[in-house]
Amino acid sequence: MADLLVVTNVTKRFGGLAALDDVSLSVGEGEIYGLIGPNGAGKTTLFNCMTGLYSVTSGQVLLSGAAVQGLKPHQIVTRGFARTFQNIRLFANMTALENVMVGRHARTRAGVLGAVIRGARTRAEEAAIHDKARELMDYVGLKNKGRGLAGHLPYGDQRRLEIARALATEPRLLALDEPVAGMNPIERRQMGELFLKLRAGGVTLLLIEHDVKLVMGLCDRVAVLDYGRKIAEGEPESVRKDPAVIAAYLGGEAA
Repeated sequence: MADLLVVTNVTKRFGGLAALDDVSLSVGEGEIYGLIGPNGAGKTTLFNCMTGLYSVTSGQVLLSGAAVQGLKPHQIVTRGFARTFQNIRLFANMTALENVMVGRHARTRAGVLGAVIRGARTRAEEAAIHDKARELMDYVGLKNKGRGLAGHLPYGDQRRLEIARALATEPRLLALDEPVAGMNPIERRQMGELFLKLRAGGVTLLLIEHDVKLVMGLCDRVAVLDYGRKIAEGEPESVRKDPAVIAAYLGGEAA
């Protein structure tokens, strides 16, 4: 399995505080890779460093063998790395379909001049964007919900809409920051089924999640952060039994 994402010795400091300290990991193409750890362990900070929201203090992030640290978030998106956020960031006063169409514009060619002139090529591209957005809405389980305002959708549907918008950028790697937070058990199971569907469709998944049962049952490999350092990595069963993980995150005594 070829590595799609390689993070090497990444450190992120905020003043004198090391939010990440020499973190390395790799995500293979086609994997569902889980990232867990206590609150404040550095998980979202690592996501932000990988996706260009934060600059790294030191270290390297490679996507498909090319360095992406130092690039802007939109540049990383065009290289095939999209994400969702822990706190939902939809355009609440736009329709659900329009939200997905916004994501699709990362792959369009019309530009400002085309938008002004609105020639035949631009109109054809806009029609294709609309059709693709509708297709993605159906794909994530939001069929016939495109006309309503995004802010009026139920919470679980808003999470699905964020995923549809990210998929509109045609990612090879999709990073999901606590995508089942606040959901009931049925919704969590359904989201897990969606993640498997995404992987089967060719998307590699990198997952931050506090639902340990979901992570352990879904992910091929799991890494654990604690106080900004990686303390364990491997297949779920071995990570679950790791004494350092039990002490730092799961609680209790090592078996």
